[in-house]
Amino acid sequence: QVQLVESGGGLVQAGGSLRLSCAASGRTFSRYGMGWFRQAPGKEREFVAAITFSGSSTYYADSVKGRFTISRDNAKNTVYLQMNSLKAEDAAVYYCAADTWGLGSLNSAEYDYWGQGTQVTVSS
Repeated sequence: QVQLVESGGGLVQAGGSLRLSCAASGRTFSRYGMGWFRQAPGKEREFVAAITFSGSSTYYADSVKGRFTISRDNAKNTVYLQMNSLKAEDAAVYYCAADTWGLGSLNSAEYDYWGQGTQVTVSS
């Protein structure tokens, strides 16, 4: 069993930055692919970014490419999402998820564990 706890959300002005963190419990974090997803009111959950178990490969949604960066620190059991140049359309609840295959999938159905989410609000 893996527990994921997100933090770092909040209110930011358009053009600003936030860094989200996701801390994982357990000893096997380094085996998991990790992903960030988001869900805005009235919309379906969508993929944002993912990273393989080793951190050697990363993947991004087109809408955030060049602005967001996913990274991980396996020694700290933590994955991060650095969000720069935030836009109003980035406002959502952001969730981190763990994929026990280690591949960092773009498909939410392939993730086994989810955090409770952290709210990101962007004011224009």
